[in-house]
Amino acid sequence: MIELRKLTINDGTDVFEMVQEIGKGENGFTNSLYSEEFSIFQEKLLRNYEMSEGINLKPQFVPQTIYWLYVNGKPVGYGKLRHYLNQHLLQHGGHIGYAIRPMDRGKGYAKILLKKLVQESKEKRIDQVLLTCYESNKASKKVIEFNGGELRDKKDGDCFYWININ
Repeated sequence: MIELRKLTINDGTDVFEMVQEIGKGENGFTNSLYSEEFSIFQEKLLRNYEMSEGINLKPQFVPQTIYWLYVNGKPVGYGKLRHYLNQHLLQHGGHIGYAIRPMDRGKGYAKILLKKLVQESKEKRIDQVLLTCYESNKASKKVIEFNGGELRDKKDGDCFYWININ
């Protein structure tokens, strides 16, 4: 069974362990939930929940919702969906970022996660989503193109893909 779950302030050690396994981030994805201790992770959950609701949002940030991808009751990855873009996100990051835990890579979960995040974009009335990735990140490019991403620009080693939401 595959399901997408929205971050809650009560998420537990299963998600914490996945976040730890993902590490601090790679290939342009920053794992802002990475924490040395569970108590710090819980504080970050609260901050990210508030961010999704637009509470205490710093001027340079936009509302962003985090979703966990669960497969057979186990978290295998997560994605960030930004509700709209500012000038910075138009150049770095886009609407969606995602990561799959290393032990579960190569199983097609990134394709599923991105598909579900695109569906969530539609719920937020976003007409087009921007995804950026390093030109050298062949795996991410495949995932984005599989989900209808159209390469519209390349700049300084970054690819800029747009997906139209139907």
